[in-house]
Amino acid sequence: MEWAIGSQPDANGRAGCGRSKGMQSEPDSTAIASADRFTHVVQDEAAFARARQATNRTWTLIPIVTASGFAGLGYEIVWTRQLSLALGTEMMAVLGVIAGFFGGLALGAFALDRLIRRATSPWRVYAVLEAVIAVWGLISVWLLPAAGRALPPLLGTEPSAALLWAGSLALPTLVLLPATMAMGGTLAALERMMRGTRGERRVTAGVYGANTAGALAGTLASTFFLIPALGFSGTLLCLAGVNAFCALGALAFGSAADEADVEERRPERIRDLRLTLTLFATGLLGVTFEVLVIRLAAQVMEDTVYTFAGLLAAYLLGTAAGSLLWQRTGRDADDGNLRGLLAATAFACIATAVLAPYAGRLVETAAFADVFGELAVAIALFLLPATAMGALFGLLAQRVSDQRGSVGSAVGINSLGACIAPLVAAQFLIPTLGAWTALLAVTLGYLLLLPPGRSALLWSAAPAISALLLWLNPAPSLTRVPAGGALLAVREGPMATASVVDDAAGTRYLEVNGHFRMGGTSSTRSDYRQAMLPLLLHEAPRHALFLGIGTGATMVGGAQMPGVSVHGVELSREVVELLPWFVTPASVPRVTVADARRYVAADTSQHDVIIADLFHPALDGSGALYTVEHFEAVKRRLAPGGIFCQWLPLYQLDLPSLRAIVRGFLDVYPDGSAWLNHYSVRTPMLALIGTRDGRHLDTEALAARLRDPAIARIVQPLGFETPIDLFGQYLADPHALSAFAGEGPRNTDDYPFVTFDARRNVRALTAAPWSLLLAVTKDIRSDPNELLARAAERNSMGARLNAYWAARNRFLEAGASLPGEPRGVALIEAASPGLIDALRLSPEFDPAYGPLMAMARSLLGSDRAAAARLLRKINEVAPLRRGARDLLLREFGLRNE
Repeated sequence: MEWAIGSQPDANGRAGCGRSKGMQSEPDSTAIASADRFTHVVQDEAAFARARQATNRTWTLIPIVTASGFAGLGYEIVWTRQLSLALGTEMMAVLGVIAGFFGGLALGAFALDRLIRRATSPWRVYAVLEAVIAVWGLISVWLLPAAGRALPPLLGTEPSAALLWAGSLALPTLVLLPATMAMGGTLAALERMMRGTRGERRVTAGVYGANTAGALAGTLASTFFLIPALGFSGTLLCLAGVNAFCALGALAFGSAADEADVEERRPERIRDLRLTLTLFATGLLGVTFEVLVIRLAAQVMEDTVYTFAGLLAAYLLGTAAGSLLWQRTGRDADDGNLRGLLAATAFACIATAVLAPYAGRLVETAAFADVFGELAVAIALFLLPATAMGALFGLLAQRVSDQRGSVGSAVGINSLGACIAPLVAAQFLIPTLGAWTALLAVTLGYLLLLPPGRSALLWSAAPAISALLLWLNPAPSLTRVPAGGALLAVREGPMATASVVDDAAGTRYLEVNGHFRMGGTSSTRSDYRQAMLPLLLHEAPRHALFLGIGTGATMVGGAQMPGVSVHGVELSREVVELLPWFVTPASVPRVTVADARRYVAADTSQHDVIIADLFHPALDGSGALYTVEHFEAVKRRLAPGGIFCQWLPLYQLDLPSLRAIVRGFLDVYPDGSAWLNHYSVRTPMLALIGTRDGRHLDTEALAARLRDPAIARIVQPLGFETPIDLFGQYLADPHALSAFAGEGPRNTDDYPFVTFDARRNVRALTAAPWSLLLAVTKDIRSDPNELLARAAERNSMGARLNAYWAARNRFLEAGASLPGEPRGVALIEAASPGLIDALRLSPEFDPAYGPLMAMARSLLGSDRAAAARLLRKINEVAPLRRGARDLLLREFGLRNE
């Protein structure tokens, strides 16, 4: 630089060495310019280095932001499911759990806001919050189940709605409070960290969007991978590891971060009351909308654990996308943009309301894609409104951050609205308006939040008019009515929509949530047999408890047994209200509306017989009624000599789920046995029978009870005349059941195998209904020596039972081999050879003898020669039975030669 300065020319073009002595100490203007340029270059390089460092730290912070959301939603899914096991799935219990969770978030957001805002290093504060969540996540592995077991006895079997809600609110609030409070502070800490890293204030929507994207990933990963593979405890350990990663990452990168971002200005209260109300109301409306859409979707989707996960994921996808898009646009958080987003959210809600009635058709169209088809329909329902909601919260949170220097207050106020949203939806909107019409009320709620001004009328006109037009039309019904049928009655409640439907043939049935059939007039005989089998196996039943009542036929059938006092427990009040459509109101015993698991856990009385109805294993929540822990709770409620009967719908189960249930049942009831209800291949049912004391069946006592005139009058029309009619339904002893089940997982509270096997159980509905039945009968060999306690009984009945069971299995195979739905002569030609084979194996097998005789009588009017041939075959294979021989003599004057 010295050479360059000395060689610069003067103003006259000569070299600067001729200057006067007095001017030699001053640098010339050119030298000053060069020094300035050098300084700017150095400053630019330093600024570039700082910007590059900030960019690097931003990219390192993004995984922490997303991982925090991943863990948060994972915890929410695991904890709410664990709490439902203890508190039940009654609506007030569910509402209490949700309120407790969101209440903890709100409390944490408010309480930690000042600490985070004033912290010298938000990185260290954030690390502490994640560490608290991790530690409490580990503690909850044993604390939450223990607390859950303690609460039901305190609530009692029939708590008031207020007490149930309060208890369900108190349990998660108190037990999970350290974790939920820490979660409530994480977003504010992350936003502060990102602001300091990027050196700019407008980061709130981006942080929220990235965190919600992580929550989306946590929802899918927890539901589809972690819980099915590791169970709840294993998943909690993994999530605690994610928290540890976030904490260590924050400490590592925070130590190198610039600490000059400390907030120096005095924090202000949120100055605008309208902003506070809008934050609260958007939390209330957003979660209310989510609850309503999930409630509607349950009527057309499979309603499995994966259905809920897909709907939640679609909601989170839209929320994350909206927040990130708002961050990307760089728009100001002014009233004009607020009006636009509120109007867009309202219009998007209307679009979902218009689409909802067609969701069933969309699900049918996408059925080939299995769970991915449901996810696509969920995205169609949620994406637009959730995107608008995400952008809307990003704008509101940025406003709060600009005023207070922290987003904590925004999170707290919004969470308070979300806290009461499920209660408002379930206890007010759905009972008053119905789920679909309530969507329109949510739309109007968003429009009422528009900031006043001339443009507010313009923004609200289109969505308000659209909502009004939809409101004037009758609400669409999502219950599918068969051609020629009729919808007789509907009860829409916060948990379920129950309907009574007549089909074209006049058969009446009960349908829940649009596609779950819970019995009907055509299955009354089968329903009665479900009650009679366990009641006859008990020597002298006095008190019977029925878990799940459906149309009420099984419970009413049990009440007809002389000397038996019956009590039913049903989860859905809507189902109970529709009982008069199927049974005489005067014949209905006492019914308690309660969750069966919670009722059994809280019950202090003892019962001679407990009968658990058919619970669809794929239906979210039903798998908990097949767990080892529930079977243990039932056993504690059995009186001495008591019997527990768990009915299983083989036409709705897959083989792995069946084996998992059997393994768990045998763990609790080592003497467990398996029985069939009837010999229909269309709706095959299996009963697992266990006793409290492991007593053997007394054949003589059973025969005496069947001869009792009062009992015979009830059971003989159901096909129970002699002990062999009952023993014929026997399928497996504990040894055969154990060999059939083999080694493998049990269905437990911590490892809910059946719940997360829902995808295979749904696919089982599309298979032939007899598939699993035939697999079971082929794999199991019944042993009369295990059924009959006395040697004399074994000698007299052993061979007869073996023949009867062989005939039974042949009968089932014949029924499964029938082509299509034959009627009349075609049915006789297709079915009679298999029935003759079954009768040949056991002439006393009435389920074959009765239909064959009916076929012969029907042929007398159309083809007497065919009738004679069939009667000769019947008499040939069952010569000791007089029916066929007498009919031959009467109609043809012939003996069977």
